[in-house]
Amino acid sequence: MTKTTDKDPHAAGLTDLDQLSRNMAQFVEEAGKVTAAYLRPLEARGAKPGTADEMSDVVKTLAQLAETWMSNPQRAIEAQSRLTSDFLALWSTSLKRLGGEEAEPVASADPRDKRFSDPAWQEHPVFDFVKQAYLITSTWAEQLVEGADGLDEHTRDKARFYVKQIASALSPSNFVATNPELLRETLRENGANLVRGMKMLAEDIKAGGGELKIRQSDPASFTLGVNMAVTPGKVIFRNEMMELIQYAPTTATVLRRPVLIVPPWINKYYILDLNPDKSLIRWMVGQGLTVFCISWVNPDERYAEKSFEHYMREGLFAALDVIEQTTGEKKTSVIGYCIGGTLLAMALAYMAAKGIERVSTATLMTAQVDFSRAGDLKVFIDEEQIAALEEQMRARGYLDAMHMNTTFNMLRPNDLIWPYVVNVYLKGQTPYPFDLLHWNSDSTRMAAATHSFYLRRCYLNNELARGLISIDGVKLDLKRVTIPIYDLATREDHIAPARSIFAGAQLFGGPVRLVITGSGHVAGVINPPHRNKYQFWTSDGQMAGDLETWLAAAKETGGSWWPDWFRWLEELEPERVPARDPEKGKFKPLGDAPGTYVAVTA
Repeated sequence: MTKTTDKDPHAAGLTDLDQLSRNMAQFVEEAGKVTAAYLRPLEARGAKPGTADEMSDVVKTLAQLAETWMSNPQRAIEAQSRLTSDFLALWSTSLKRLGGEEAEPVASADPRDKRFSDPAWQEHPVFDFVKQAYLITSTWAEQLVEGADGLDEHTRDKARFYVKQIASALSPSNFVATNPELLRETLRENGANLVRGMKMLAEDIKAGGGELKIRQSDPASFTLGVNMAVTPGKVIFRNEMMELIQYAPTTATVLRRPVLIVPPWINKYYILDLNPDKSLIRWMVGQGLTVFCISWVNPDERYAEKSFEHYMREGLFAALDVIEQTTGEKKTSVIGYCIGGTLLAMALAYMAAKGIERVSTATLMTAQVDFSRAGDLKVFIDEEQIAALEEQMRARGYLDAMHMNTTFNMLRPNDLIWPYVVNVYLKGQTPYPFDLLHWNSDSTRMAAATHSFYLRRCYLNNELARGLISIDGVKLDLKRVTIPIYDLATREDHIAPARSIFAGAQLFGGPVRLVITGSGHVAGVINPPHRNKYQFWTSDGQMAGDLETWLAAAKETGGSWWPDWFRWLEELEPERVPARDPEKGKFKPLGDAPGTYVAVTA
């Protein structure tokens, strides 16, 4: 039977109909502002390029899925019969519950699924019916994708992705009328929550230039240089591609060999310096390292023709030149994170071919060089989708920041999209100030030529691993890279999977220390030792066979990988020198860290 509690607005009679009516009028007014925020950019610049192509691909993919089932009528009938049988069983158990009897559920949510954590989803027969009907239907749809015969794997991956998006969007937890918690909250507040939510929705669509920029954190809670990216340092060099930051030492002596960080230009460098508690950069400085970090420009239409070679020459190589001039060291230990690591690997192959010795050791953090086993982003990679994206980029000269932000959010819709839709726009709650999600929403644009090269030459054709890329006539062969490499993968990474990093690590010609850490693409990397979280795996053996075989023989160590990395680095080059003050170097500081480029929003 349905339970009532003191919090049940129906039982307590707490709803104020007059106030509810006034709030609904305000809700309609705010909804009008939402519509205006959406339509105003459309009136100014027309429909967003590529929208029709994106929808066309969804329809085409799901049509291919349907065609595979329709080509085998017997299997289609069996699939339909399974769905019908489950709904008949649900109807039967629901009638029993309405009659006061106990009945085992036909479908149960994963205990980790927070969407259905409110007790009313189990205790109230109507909401329990709605929940189970959704679970039955979404599971059935997923089974259609997995059970489709004759579907090529790329199309299956796309169908799996699109079905997940549709199922996530249609969850009853996303609607006031079918979510008991939302309904209870709306009646308790007489609809004031919906008014607040519509106001924030209008603000966020306006902030996204006509697209919804989901509010995942409280934007007013964080300021660069105040409570984010606060490790002391100076911008000592600037060109049109990057600013170079040198961090102030905190130890009397430092390792002789300076360290340069090449971060990704997808999002901003300060993920490595979120706050003093989580800062990899601050920790490195504290170990006695002279740390330099590139802060990339946020490109606009002027950068349309900037290529990977520009990022290499005007970014990495320019930074190495400055470091040599200010420290006197010809060689530098270089760290590349994500696409920054892919750039570093290309640069190492280029330098090896040219006989240029500027890098003593390299660290690749979740950086792919072999894209044959790339992650969930592969669902967006085929000739038609890349061509459509290139058409969008030609119109502007860059890929809009919202596109990448939305893409990454869609990889985990039940974590990064719909909880915020419910909590912010339906409950009317200002999100909790979360530094990681604030950084996640601080997106960057992608220069058109660079991004096209990355998608086509790396993701689509895997040309780096195959030795088919040349820069300025120089063929890039990773086997010619013989310097020591520390290659980090994270075990739950969906963007740069561990199996992809494992395959890429075998392409280099020198000693590679492969390390697999727990968690994902960001949390696995940003894992300070004092938190004692996760674990990492290492092995002194060869990287023969597959990743599972390697992991089975690897040594597991609890906690952060950071100390292991520093031991590796120090053992290779242990010599120390007096600490280097960025204010006393050959380059006059241009300003304090975190600099100006990082503050440019998209």
